[in-house]
Amino acid sequence: MKTITIVLFLAAGVLSLLGCNSQYQPKEQPLQPMQQSYEGVLPCADCGGIDTTLFLDKDGTFILQETYRDTKDGDQTFASYGQWARTADRLVLTEGSGEKRYFRPVGKNLQMLDRNGAPITSELNYTLSPSEQPLPKTPMPLRGLYTYFADAAVFKDCATGKTFPVVNNIALEKGYLKARKAPGEPVFLMLNGHFSVQPSMEEGVTQKALVPEPGGKVTFDNSKDCNSH
Repeated sequence: MKTITIVLFLAAGVLSLLGCNSQYQPKEQPLQPMQQSYEGVLPCADCGGIDTTLFLDKDGTFILQETYRDTKDGDQTFASYGQWARTADRLVLTEGSGEKRYFRPVGKNLQMLDRNGAPITSELNYTLSPSEQPLPKTPMPLRGLYTYFADAAVFKDCATGKTFPVVNNIALEKGYLKARKAPGEPVFLMLNGHFSVQPSMEEGVTQKALVPEPGGKVTFDNSKDCNSH
């Protein structure tokens, strides 16, 4: 009888421990506020280094600007745009093309990870530090739905689903009026542009607006939408 009692006691203890452990499974953390911008010089295999600036907006979007220094064609600057998300231990950037980049918070800094989200073993610098800079003016390729109605233009970005007012642009307005099938109908648009913080209609309030590249190519296509390739 004593042996049976001891066995039952041990079994109950094991079940109790299993029950406790099941309550502490690792879970993803909800989206958390982060520093708005970071910068640093990352390694480059065939240039003098990549000046990198990352901007994280509270709406879950990001802008990544990279300047490749001392290439055979001189300094080359590019910018990309998409959505960011935070898990328990990583920052995930998803560009409009679907390509992902990974960083991990280390103190107040961000450390770049490899394409699979794993740490990079190297003595080179892969760290971005907090900074305070305005949004870059480097044009980026953008795809979305453009609408011009009642003297106001808006652009719904395909990559993030966000909608932005558009800074006045006669070429876009004329292109839209020619491509639309009905007043106020959204028309698919491809263009290069950047984002800028502009005053809104409400006094003392600002908003992020799309600024088309001056003289840049714009393409309207009323046969496509954000799901077209």
